[in-house]
Amino acid sequence: MKNIMLTISYDGTNYSGWQRQDNALSIQEVIEEACQALFQVETPLLGAGRTDAKVHALGQVATIQVDTNIPIWRLPYALNTYLPPDIVIVKAEEKPLEFHPRYDAKNKTYRYQIENSPFPTPQLRNYTKFVYQPLDIEKMKEAGQYFCGTHDFKGFCSARTATATTVRTIYDLQITKCHDLITIEITGNGFLYHMVRIIAGALINVGRGKIPPKEIPDIILSKDRVRAGKTAAPQGLTLMKIEY
Repeated sequence: MKNIMLTISYDGTNYSGWQRQDNALSIQEVIEEACQALFQVETPLLGAGRTDAKVHALGQVATIQVDTNIPIWRLPYALNTYLPPDIVIVKAEEKPLEFHPRYDAKNKTYRYQIENSPFPTPQLRNYTKFVYQPLDIEKMKEAGQYFCGTHDFKGFCSARTATATTVRTIYDLQITKCHDLITIEITGNGFLYHMVRIIAGALINVGRGKIPPKEIPDIILSKDRVRAGKTAAPQGLTLMKIEY
């Protein structure tokens, strides 16, 4: 039996999210069906984490345990023949049987993109959040640095979060702008349910002038979900990479 780590890229537009569900199509379900077609045996997929409906990934990670003679380097090519064009296996590596894609992860990087212009670009509608009000990028950058470090992010997660602790460490948060596209890139040791999207929503409110940058530390300390503001739309979010 081999424990094989798959690196997966997908466009989440047409899916209910990563996790298999009873009444909607998920990315996990599609890949498990591809594995079953290739290996001719039921092959459960163990993911490094979940992504919501319409959220994308360039570097999602999952493992399968299977007895196969197919060379590891050929597995992406073989599996991709059974997958739709919006889901692609980009890498396969054999790992020790005790390797766990979630618990062995050292950090994750997410990217959130905002189109900031008077009118939306139709071609970007599935990959950005559109904001027509001018955003102050310098204030957003100032506010972004307050999220770095180890904090209790209870106010920056969904009420549906089920975890032993809401303390997380953000290693880096960078905000850049190119033409009308604002990119927030954030790296941390882990993220709570909706945490990145809530941070993005707070930063958008900073850019709009609704929250002064220097209020961010107090909002974090308050653990008040209402003060953090609305959760930003899912389609702007992409899981970029997971490092081990």
